[in-house]
Amino acid sequence: MAAREYQDEIAKIDITLKSIEQVLNLPKLITTANELEQQASAPNLWDDPVKAQVVTSKLSRAQSTINKISSIRTRLDDLPVMIELAGSESDKASAFKDIDKELDDLTRVINELEVQTLLSGEYDERDALMTIRSEAGGVEAADWAQMLMRMYFRFCERHNYKIDVLETSYAEEAGIKSTTFRISAPYAYGRLSVEQGTHRLVRISPFDSQSRRHTSFAGVEVVPVVEQSDHIEIEEKDLRIDVYRSSGPGGQGVNTTDSAVRITHTPSGIVVSCQNERSQIQNRATAMAVLQSKLLERRRLAERAKMDALKGDNTGSWGNQMRSYVLAPYQMVKDLRTDFEVGNPSAVLDGDLDGFIEAGIKWRKERE
Repeated sequence: MAAREYQDEIAKIDITLKSIEQVLNLPKLITTANELEQQASAPNLWDDPVKAQVVTSKLSRAQSTINKISSIRTRLDDLPVMIELAGSESDKASAFKDIDKELDDLTRVINELEVQTLLSGEYDERDALMTIRSEAGGVEAADWAQMLMRMYFRFCERHNYKIDVLETSYAEEAGIKSTTFRISAPYAYGRLSVEQGTHRLVRISPFDSQSRRHTSFAGVEVVPVVEQSDHIEIEEKDLRIDVYRSSGPGGQGVNTTDSAVRITHTPSGIVVSCQNERSQIQNRATAMAVLQSKLLERRRLAERAKMDALKGDNTGSWGNQMRSYVLAPYQMVKDLRTDFEVGNPSAVLDGDLDGFIEAGIKWRKERE
């Protein structure tokens, strides 16, 4: 018999799962999913594409959560049978190794679901728009911004999150000036909003002929995708719209027509752009959606600041210096808000962010 106390671990997971089912109100969630399914099957649903998108998106999120809970329950119920069968196998070591793997995976999945129950914000269920910008540090910062872009792409690949790149502005020598992309997944905004802030890199610069250590910065902004019910009014007179030719790395032309669109919202100073679509009309529509999302987030933060002022919350915003990545003279990545740290920057930069995101969500919940 293996040294692990399987029954104790199974019992703990079972208690956690029952708690999650209670917090999420599983019966109500199933009822909501059934109602949304009826709406989604209506023949005239797509007469209003915006409303249809909202319905199908909500249905997908509800079904995803229900299926995840159902899958965990089934796998958990199967474990005692697997343990009993493993005891009668000729190769017990191999059989119990499979059980160890299944139990470890179940523990990881239940922890992820438990963190999801902490995401109760107004916009947490939505898709996310992430913008990464190079800040202080010149070419080193531009390269760092591109490294962060790859890190988040790898994180999304690990979790099967869909990514749509809306715009990327490349730097002249290396890296990027900025990029904006949409991340589509249940609770994408709730999870990734804790990544907002300034990310600091310390390393021996590959762009320094004397191999000196450099510090560079890149900013990450995360906003929820707007929906039809958000009512963000934007007056045409407040917009300056420029069109230009899309470009790639090193100034290389992508399109032969001026299809890329840049929109400046003069009252707020917010600038958004999109060059992902071939059509100028499509790029303008996408850029307007991004602008609405950024204005929605600005409104949310303003409302939160008023509430904090009423509560006497004088602490500074957690969204500034939030994480340090040190590659030299030692190896470490540390979150400055939660104190969560790891000694393997390579894994983090390859998308292993779950520990940081979970710690950030719990930290944020404690402060609310």
